[in-house]
Amino acid sequence: MLGQHRSTQRKVPRAADDEAALTVAITDWARLYGRYGYRRITALLRIEGWACNHKRVERIWRREGLKVPSRQPKRGRLWLNDGSCVRLRRKRCVGDRPDVS
Repeated sequence: MLGQHRSTQRKVPRAADDEAALTVAITDWARLYGRYGYRRITALLRIEGWACNHKRVERIWRREGLKVPSRQPKRGRLWLNDGSCVRLRRKRCVGDRPDVS
């Protein structure tokens, strides 16, 4: 007996050695596939050879502030390869006529 309560003894949390490299890999995958969430990114990382589970990837995902953009409406959507939500402006409407001088 040391005279200390058990709840006063805490282990210091230590980060994994590959935390920085995993963070870079997650952000690269998220930039490449903008519509993928952390679960699918976890699957891609595991295929790539990373030893990580979905809880760890979600923790890094939230810490980096990553977000899957909300879906665009079916009408007038324009999907780009980078997953960004960019829509084209109309070039001309049915009622538009060129200026005749």
